[in-house]
Amino acid sequence: MPAEIINVTTEEQLEQGLHIRKEVFVKEQNVPLEEEIDQYDVISPDAHHILIQDGQQMVATGRLIYYKKDTAKLQRVAVLKDYRVHGYGRVLIMALEERARELGLAYSILDAQCRAEGFYAKLGYEVISDEPFYDAGILHVRMQKAL
Repeated sequence: MPAEIINVTTEEQLEQGLHIRKEVFVKEQNVPLEEEIDQYDVISPDAHHILIQDGQQMVATGRLIYYKKDTAKLQRVAVLKDYRVHGYGRVLIMALEERARELGLAYSILDAQCRAEGFYAKLGYEVISDEPFYDAGILHVRMQKAL
């Protein structure tokens, strides 16, 4: 069965995305919960959350917020460990980019963990930060792509 892309519109769906993020960021990567959950973790016109479903299982999530007038910022991109080699990350990024285009945005920016830089580069993102920086104790680079 192909992956289903879900634009989050209910609290239940939002909680499913938060569960994935807690598994990936809090449990696997030891990001403190208080740093992981923030003011954009709500159903709001200012934050657009997406879930990827495989059968009955929610396997990936991410969100888009407004960064600048014409730029989306992709954040909290997470794929459950057992599903990482199946292309769900690529599907998720493409869905977030499509949502950004629907919102009339021309660019996408994200802060990639350094170990994921190659993944995003394959999707057309280029590093724009001068050097790596720490976020939640993990090295990142800022990357951008024209949509």
